[in-house]
Amino acid sequence: MVDSIAAEVIAGSLGGAFSASALYPLEVLKTKMQAESKSQDPSTPDEINQDAASSPLKAFSSESDEEQDSNVSDGNRSEIDEHPDDSDPKNEKHSMTMIEYAKDMYAKGGITPFYAGIETSAFQSAVEKALYFFAYTSLKNGYTFFAGSKKQMGTVVNLLIGSMAEWAHLPITLPLDCWTTQIQTGDNGNKAPLAILMSMLSEGDGIRGMYKGIQAYTVLCLKPAIQYTVFEQVKRIMLIRKKLLNANSGRQQNSYTLTTAEAFLLGMVARTVATVAVFPYLRAKVMLQSQKKDSGRTNEKPDIPAMIFKMYSSGGLGECFQGIGPELTRGVFSAALMMACKEKIAFIVNEAIQK
Repeated sequence: MVDSIAAEVIAGSLGGAFSASALYPLEVLKTKMQAESKSQDPSTPDEINQDAASSPLKAFSSESDEEQDSNVSDGNRSEIDEHPDDSDPKNEKHSMTMIEYAKDMYAKGGITPFYAGIETSAFQSAVEKALYFFAYTSLKNGYTFFAGSKKQMGTVVNLLIGSMAEWAHLPITLPLDCWTTQIQTGDNGNKAPLAILMSMLSEGDGIRGMYKGIQAYTVLCLKPAIQYTVFEQVKRIMLIRKKLLNANSGRQQNSYTLTTAEAFLLGMVARTVATVAVFPYLRAKVMLQSQKKDSGRTNEKPDIPAMIFKMYSSGGLGECFQGIGPELTRGVFSAALMMACKEKIAFIVNEAIQK
């Protein structure tokens, strides 16, 4: 039992770090696209008054604009509202495809932005996968011990254990996740990762500010649970089928583990199902983590459901699923690489321990 836990932890950690590093440019791309919002919050009355007081020209301009707006008929106003200025850079950026967004990033900063924060991301992924598989394997072994080794673990139990394993690593990995998101999306200039961390701790709410988006994990905890449940359940069926085929044909092939290609393809399918199921909550979490603290709105408490409702109100389902293209591309290949590596590393580690 201890051997299986050690194999899962080592394999998950190495597999997670490798897949995170290999696909990191896609990680940066999907995070920045998820952090983009279709429209910015309108200024509050206090902010408008402050701007007017600070500049007489601004005040005069505002009054002139109000007089000009008052002369616009309701019909013309509706026509104007329905046809916003398409030349707005924010609207253009929001409507970019994944490839266009990547080209824009490269044109502005070269290759450097695509690898900002790769060290923290690899470390976060390694720690997250190690802790997840430690908790998951321990809970699974505990269930098998108390329920009996002959009783197969069902889908509901697998989902519950997966969710519990996800919560087990959050106290350590969520601050790392928040830190990585700020490195990828924040306007940090040439600050080193450690300087960004110190800035986050001093300007925000300290340690509490490093847990932005934890509310989303009431749903996001199901993502790895769904992913690994789909993987484990289908894997069990595939191995039973492989064992029967080998027995009938008399072949002596290994029927206790998936091939690299089988694990790769199954990992892709499992990750796709899990990502689509929880993506709106994932995007809301990224948007919260990428926000800077606004001194004018310190009393506002981030609320994940309210943010999702706001996204849906401003752009429908398309807004809620903004950035799902790179998320699926990176996530699917990351999961496939990680699961393929994990299966092989776990097999090698188990063989080495048994010897």
